[in-house]
Amino acid sequence: MSLYEATIRVKHECPYREISERHPDLTIREWPLSDCQVLEITSETTPTDELRDDIDQLGTVLHESKGNEGYHIVTQSCLCSLEQSIIDRFEKHNCLYQSPTIYRQGWEHYTVVAFDGEDIRELLGDLRSDREIELLSKTSISEKQIPHSMLAPANQLFENITDRQLAALQLALESGYYEQPRKTSLRDLADQTAVARSTYEEHLRKAENKLLTNAGQFLRLVTATSAADPLQVEETRRTEQAAD
Repeated sequence: MSLYEATIRVKHECPYREISERHPDLTIREWPLSDCQVLEITSETTPTDELRDDIDQLGTVLHESKGNEGYHIVTQSCLCSLEQSIIDRFEKHNCLYQSPTIYRQGWEHYTVVAFDGEDIRELLGDLRSDREIELLSKTSISEKQIPHSMLAPANQLFENITDRQLAALQLALESGYYEQPRKTSLRDLADQTAVARSTYEEHLRKAENKLLTNAGQFLRLVTATSAADPLQVEETRRTEQAAD
């Protein structure tokens, strides 16, 4: 199965894009979290007072440095999240968004991965219907290893899992429930909590099901470039050994 990676750039109204347009030498990288964004802002030049004022409006400064290599700052911001309509369209056309989003010179740069080149073509046609967009690159990655940048962000893996379900999962993991052989039982795990065994097991099973569901799309990416099914290869080897 082939995979395709496409990089596109888009324009829409967003404080981050507007700042990158006012300061052309600036690069902003955005990593979305569940309720905010982490921004990495870099520039090769010394920041002006105007740029400092703009950055102060973004949110909490977590790190700042200046030196021969330029200006570097990390902030936590809640001003502007990824445009939801863009992400919805990615998913509608079976394209997986890869963070970070990069803002440079008034453009937003997105990277997506698809299992079919036609999905990317349909996505581009959809986006061009109501916004300015350019395709910067489209590359087949069928012969490559999946890069680490395409691994699932933690907030996406644990999306929709409640605090109680997470607590049940963590207790089971730390107590050796998933080791072979198991070091504990559901009854022993429930005894460490304030809930009945049936309630604890319900929390644990729901956490497991949601975690696997969330990880499913990334599992497809990891296995898509495999040359052969390892389970089929193993069965073939056993059959040949038996025949000998």
